[in-house]
Amino acid sequence: MTRLPMDADAIRALAEILTETGLTEIEVAEKDSRIRVVRAPAQTVQAFAPAAVPSTVAVAAPAAADSGPGPATDLSKHPGAVNSPMVGVAYLSPEPAAAAYVAEGQSVSAGQTLMLIEAMKTFNQIKAPRAGTLTRLLVTSGSPVEFGEVLAIIE
Repeated sequence: MTRLPMDADAIRALAEILTETGLTEIEVAEKDSRIRVVRAPAQTVQAFAPAAVPSTVAVAAPAAADSGPGPATDLSKHPGAVNSPMVGVAYLSPEPAAAAYVAEGQSVSAGQTLMLIEAMKTFNQIKAPRAGTLTRLLVTSGSPVEFGEVLAIIE
């Protein structure tokens, strides 16, 4: 097995790529040799979680007060409720300048992408569990969401 010479500049360059891209790991392989640079997840993720909880509570409390206790409870038990499978940040379009995946009143098919949820720098597609009409979209782009939170209603 041949070894790559230890090149501090190459390692620094790889570490810089990690920082620029937000990745936590990068590996370069050549024949039987490889250089792997790994960094621990940023502490901002830990700082983000406590910051997101008060924001979500602050946002959710007025919404519950505006709609009253009955409708908020009804939405979570609605047969067409689309719940968040994770904690993260919801995005309604693939890019900030792009059109939203769906809009209220639009017909959707089973498996159609409704939105993205970013969790730990990974974008996860949230797909329609069934076909129907998207009657309510309960999140805004860039808003934090909690596990189990109702994101949309499909009837």
